[in-house]
Amino acid sequence: MSTPCMPAPDERILARRDEIAGNLAALCPQAEVITEPEALRAYESDGLTAYRQIPLLAILPADTQEVRRILQYCHEQGIRVVPRGSGTSLSGGALPLADAVLLSMARFNRVLKVDADNRLALVQPGVPNLEISRAVQPHGLYYAPDPSSQIICSIGGNVAENAGGVHCLKYGMTSNNVLAVKMVLMSGEVVQLGNLHGEAAGAGLDLLGVAVGSEGLLGVVTEVAVRLLPRPPVARALLAGFGSVEEAGACVAAVIAAGIIPAGMELMDRLATKAAEDFVQAGYPLDVDALLIIEVDGTDAEVQELAERVGRIARQQGAISVRLSQSEEERQRFWAGRKAAFPAVGRIAPDYYCMDGTIPRHRLPEVLRGIADLSRKYRLAVANVFHAGDGNLHPLILYDSNNPDELRRAEKFGADILRLCVRVGGVLTGEHGVGVEKRDLMPEMFSETDLDQQIRIKCAFDEKQLLNPGKVFPRLKRCGEVSATQARRLQERFPGVDLF
Repeated sequence: MSTPCMPAPDERILARRDEIAGNLAALCPQAEVITEPEALRAYESDGLTAYRQIPLLAILPADTQEVRRILQYCHEQGIRVVPRGSGTSLSGGALPLADAVLLSMARFNRVLKVDADNRLALVQPGVPNLEISRAVQPHGLYYAPDPSSQIICSIGGNVAENAGGVHCLKYGMTSNNVLAVKMVLMSGEVVQLGNLHGEAAGAGLDLLGVAVGSEGLLGVVTEVAVRLLPRPPVARALLAGFGSVEEAGACVAAVIAAGIIPAGMELMDRLATKAAEDFVQAGYPLDVDALLIIEVDGTDAEVQELAERVGRIARQQGAISVRLSQSEEERQRFWAGRKAAFPAVGRIAPDYYCMDGTIPRHRLPEVLRGIADLSRKYRLAVANVFHAGDGNLHPLILYDSNNPDELRRAEKFGADILRLCVRVGGVLTGEHGVGVEKRDLMPEMFSETDLDQQIRIKCAFDEKQLLNPGKVFPRLKRCGEVSATQARRLQERFPGVDLF
């Protein structure tokens, strides 16, 4: 993959590295400041490993006040800052800059409070997703969003990218399960968005909705209040095997059309299914071209009824085999295979490029055919792993990074998949974010006016555009330039009228 165009490094900042490191160490005595090149390699990329850059330095603050002092100092000195969680992002959202401070939130790793009565937990952003559910398990509660990387991905990163997971179809994305955040702006101001006590936030602009999914462009989150749910009394997973991915896609649409909202509904094609089965021994059938995992939950009677209806629909849509989990252990094994699909595919190719786009569910068969056509065009295999219930696609393009031509073809293949998603009425990302990976494809979905309005939001939070620059927006504009552009367009629309 070609290295993305990023803001040119400021040579004056590069020359001041030791001075900046010393000043930050003095301001934040509890923080760890890293300047050694070899140690900094741990931060040179996120999950999108084809893009790499060593940061100016890395700093690991210990508390909100240290984050505030770091950002305030960098704001005053005109130093760029790139926030980082666990580094599992797959869009290059945490890609460092050569002249930027890499702000790692790894030490913010505590569950601060569990309020079982009000079904909420207050956690720091470095807490791994799965640790929240483990912490509240004694109360019969859990945190619903469950990305495949939940064992390691941090809740702060989930907030930044609005992560989903295999159960987001019924229980929602991160945005549906976050009640409030404490966030430090680039100026050093500490703000609270939403309500940390889980009560109604009241009237006004939904700034919490703006912050969730903002990819680290607006502020650095230091506390998160998450919604907890009671564990359903019964959950069972059904495996439905099909002779084609198109039939499986049609089954997804039929289940939703029947008014059934499963807890999860995931699709894997033959290549992904075989890789996952070889890796986990989940009990998947290997004589099918597509496998659907459909989970239903609720009371025992409800689950029995829903499982029968889903199985009947699957057979009507051409399912070759239908199998229902008979124990909690077997249900967990079915999901273990799906959640291990990415590393499993990594065993059958030197590299893979994980895409992330979202489409209307009823266009799934058409898009799957389109991906197959693109696979032939670019002469690269693809393993399809989808959050099929909500139309979030994760095609895994197999390639060898040691072959420059395969790198080039993989990148073009991925871009064409995303263009296809937009063309059928979908969007560029479902949960991985835009980062640098999809940044230059934003005009495929948004007009220049749309992008200018989004940049205006960025300017309201970070007028110097020092926080995570080079991400999301294909063309950097100074905040003043955006205002001038808007003024010019208004004058063109209303000639002869004095608007200002």
